[in-house]
Amino acid sequence: MAYQVCIDIGGTFTDCLVSEPGGKISIFKSPTTPGEFEKGFINVLHVAAAGYGLDPATFMTAIDLIVHGSTVSTNALVERKTVKVGLILNEGHQDILVLREGPRKGAFQWRLDYPEPYVPRHLTKTARGRVDARGRELTPLSRSDVEAAIADFRRYGVEAIAVGLLWSVVNPIHETTVREIIAQAWPEMPVTLSHEVNPMSREYKRIIAAAIDASINPIVRTYIEDLRQALSQAGFQGELLLANCVGGMMPPAEMLRRPIYSVMSGPTLAPMAALALSDEANVIVGDMGGTTFDVSALRDHQIIVTPDSMIHDDSLGIAKVDVRSVGAGGGSIAWVDDGGLLRVGPQSAGARPGPACYGAGGTAPTVTDANVVLGIIDPDYFLGGRIKISRELAEKAVASIATRLGIPLLDAAYAIQTTSNHNMVGAIEEITIREGINPRDSFFVCGGGATAIHIAEMADILGLKRYMIPRFMAGLSAFGGLISDITREESAVFLTSTSTRRFDAAGVSDILARLKVSGEAFLEQAGVEPELRRFEFSFLGRYEYQSWEIEVHFEANEPRLEAEKLPSLVEAFHQMHERIYSIRSDRDIVEFTNWKLRAVGKRANQDAWKDFRLADQATAPVAKTHRPAYLHETRRTSSLPVYDMDQLGAGAALDGPCLVESTTFTAFLKDGHRGRVDPQGNIVVTVD
Repeated sequence: MAYQVCIDIGGTFTDCLVSEPGGKISIFKSPTTPGEFEKGFINVLHVAAAGYGLDPATFMTAIDLIVHGSTVSTNALVERKTVKVGLILNEGHQDILVLREGPRKGAFQWRLDYPEPYVPRHLTKTARGRVDARGRELTPLSRSDVEAAIADFRRYGVEAIAVGLLWSVVNPIHETTVREIIAQAWPEMPVTLSHEVNPMSREYKRIIAAAIDASINPIVRTYIEDLRQALSQAGFQGELLLANCVGGMMPPAEMLRRPIYSVMSGPTLAPMAALALSDEANVIVGDMGGTTFDVSALRDHQIIVTPDSMIHDDSLGIAKVDVRSVGAGGGSIAWVDDGGLLRVGPQSAGARPGPACYGAGGTAPTVTDANVVLGIIDPDYFLGGRIKISRELAEKAVASIATRLGIPLLDAAYAIQTTSNHNMVGAIEEITIREGINPRDSFFVCGGGATAIHIAEMADILGLKRYMIPRFMAGLSAFGGLISDITREESAVFLTSTSTRRFDAAGVSDILARLKVSGEAFLEQAGVEPELRRFEFSFLGRYEYQSWEIEVHFEANEPRLEAEKLPSLVEAFHQMHERIYSIRSDRDIVEFTNWKLRAVGKRANQDAWKDFRLADQATAPVAKTHRPAYLHETRRTSSLPVYDMDQLGAGAALDGPCLVESTTFTAFLKDGHRGRVDPQGNIVVTVD
């Protein structure tokens, strides 16, 4: 039997989803191993092997594909544990990373220190030489300046070099020459060129992307090599694909070419899963894990891509799937501030030691501890009983909050839970209401091991009418990896507009044709058959004198754009602008700055999961047990029916208040929340 596997490493648990040829999917979990992620990777594969009754070696040889969402680069950036980077810029432009794009800070933050540049100024060197906006060489590149920079970098112990020269996106000759000089003088030094990583005209975003890419290059390379070695030693002989931050997969060789695309790649898989699970136009995706709550959205059944992701005080530089995170995971720590107000997060107990109830040394009260005290989580059935947790330790931890606030234990536990809920609601409103999406008209898809405990109250706060608890909710991101396409985005700068009614359709067509050639080559190298390839087009546009562009998708059967297509492009821009900013200006000139192509390839058996169907529920579902749980509406503990997820068939109806348990999550349905199991085993809930 040939298995396909996706492994997603979270803050507390590592998820492993295994797809069988008939479409059946199974989920397995193992504790994450911080600092030794490849060890946790192999551990969870051993857990999966045991689940199938196979020895690890036999199971590994039966896997023909592993897809993986890595957190290594994200962790390195968040924890500021990247390598030392040297940066080469044009003479007179040494402060591009200092000045950034001049963002306005809070009007009343007058004591705010100006943030340090991503690459320190003493590691930022310049070289004489200039290319203009039309690609003409105005001043030859100074070889001696580049050699002097290399000598300084050697002295300072630089581990990677980034190069960002003006208008390299039009003519890259100076950047490629710098790389050649470095290769001759320092062959082992990794070099990142800005025009290859992020071909856009905005200098800061192009150069910060190059600097970030260079700073994680050795880290990502080491991780991929260690992972490959660990898999090889375990007997794996199949194909490995890695998640990227634009919503898809790419071969390791492509990730090594542009490591920045691994940043924040794991969370992008959850919206990809929601895209497959629902046909709704507007979808909200909430993924609550052990450390964070990640929220994303689909608009008009399309993934939302943002160009403005931040890493500390710097932009990531490249566009990525828009996923927002807040410190509201199951391991988020509850605390009382100096003013006597209860707070939850952003500090987390993480995987080690974890919540107090784990009995691994943690003493701080967490959201998971609160849910144990409330009776929602069964201490004897955590991860299907594989991990025993302690109600006594949970109560002891939550009691510290109850004492500080002067309230009963159950009230303190509920206060922790509802505070966490409101933190998550704030993140949801940020990506919906402020982006032109009405939550009340949206469908919510739950992801992560803890979301189904919290979604009922969040639904009432947001006014949601329908939400889904997927069968593999606890591994939603891993499921997204299993069903994701192989993708790569290509882009190029080409400026044209409607100002003189002489839209350069021929020039745009040439650009799109060149991008498609590159996309075809990528899919060919990835082994995607021609009939499984497709190409999606978009542009970055703005009104004349506007500061920022927005991305707009458009249809094109061939990489050729006739002048007659212009009105539809302009109308698409107006509509997207109105959707985002609530206004449109039909008489204004539209400027087109960048053109993008997304090369997409489907994998063999990628859609096998659609063939799986549950047997119909023959009779009314019967609760496996009843458990006392606290209901805030009644201010008391009530005995709630507990249903076994694995015993529910298609069409099974569940009326709240009740609990539903699987081996990887617990769901809580409030009064007035009515669930029905769909043919693929997901619970779709309607709110009265």
